[in-house]
Amino acid sequence: MYKKMLEQRKQPLLIVISGPSGVGKDSVIERMKERGLPFHFVVTTTSRTQRSDEVEGMDYFFVTKEAFEGMIERDEFFEYATVYHDYKGIPKKRIREALAGGQDVVMRLDVQGAETVRYRSPEAVLVFLSTSDEEELRQRLQRRQTDTPESLRIRIETARHEFGKIDLFDYYVVNAEGKLDEAVDTILAIIKAEHHRTHSRKVTL
Repeated sequence: MYKKMLEQRKQPLLIVISGPSGVGKDSVIERMKERGLPFHFVVTTTSRTQRSDEVEGMDYFFVTKEAFEGMIERDEFFEYATVYHDYKGIPKKRIREALAGGQDVVMRLDVQGAETVRYRSPEAVLVFLSTSDEEELRQRLQRRQTDTPESLRIRIETARHEFGKIDLFDYYVVNAEGKLDEAVDTILAIIKAEHHRTHSRKVTL
């Protein structure tokens, strides 16, 4: 019995950190990496244009729209979606290799992607990240200076819609302004607690 309990606790987790655009998903992932945590961080593949501050293979894998569509035809994605007219997706191979090696896998996904994971892998741990309120979200998006007034309006409307899907998630974490480490600590506490479940999650892809 004792051996069985230890084996259950060693089951690797598939953790999804999601939420509307602007809530700080990238910042949370980056802080987790800075702490040297023993997770496998899956890098999303996208067809959108690379921004000046983004690094290939760290922020995203950037491919052409045609190349992405070829990967779709070959059924290479665990999940993919069209987000603001661009493709984003997670290749199956990277997740399977990490889980097979016994590593917890952490993915950063938009809410549409997280919803797909919920149905394809019900035992995944889904974390919904949020700002303190809508005004804080609006201010963060404005500080990016990457959106036109119209695209900003669309992002806020999309965020309102995405909050309506919160019941699909297992946990809700507020990433308040200036309190990034508190949000990361909460996520780490969630992962630790998940590894102490009496009935551990068995991830399937």
